Amino acid sequence: MSDGASGSRTPRQRERRRPIGPGHVNRDLRGPIVTRSQLEVSPEEAWAHATSFEGVNYELGPMLRMTAPREVRAAGLEAVVPGERLCRSWVLLFGVLPVDYDDITVERIDPPRGFLERSPMLSQREWEHERTIEPAESGCVLTDSIRWVPRLPAPDRLVGRIVIATFGHRHKRLRRRCGGRELPSPSVL
Repeated sequence: MSDGASGSRTPRQRERRRPIGPGHVNRDLRGPIVTRSQLEVSPEEAWAHATSFEGVNYELGPMLRMTAPREVRAAGLEAVVPGERLCRSWVLLFGVLPVDYDDITVERIDPPRGFLERSPMLSQREWEHERTIEPAESGCVLTDSIRWVPRLPAPDRLVGRIVIATFGHRHKRLRRRCGGRELPSPSVL
């Protein structure tokens, strides 16, 4: 009979409880869901937009909005220490109803080429969002790759459809703001 002590859990159960840290790769990650757009702005312009809370909230709007403390919003990238939790950001439906949170942790930041976020969320044990920005002939190609480990049993197809819809919406808003076109995106569900 298990008494809840770590010695009574299987190695796989102990692995699931380990905190996310630099270089950590979870074998249980689902995905990736990949969304790509050709944008008619320079990589530097895309980077400036993509790494500000104003830009993130523009992409998510009007359905969702993410919060951040005033000092984090003001400091921008200066507040990021790779591998350390930046803040808890609440995800608000219609800007008011909390539906999730994201303990934002950026593992890698490489201006203006991209970043890798690996964060626990209320809904996901692990959320991995990699955004890359590559120079292109007439602007840049912005790619989002999402992987996750759910906290609760949820059909991968359901979570995948939500991720596809959310990032499809974000890229549509990006293309509206920056000009450009959708690119084929190989995603695995």
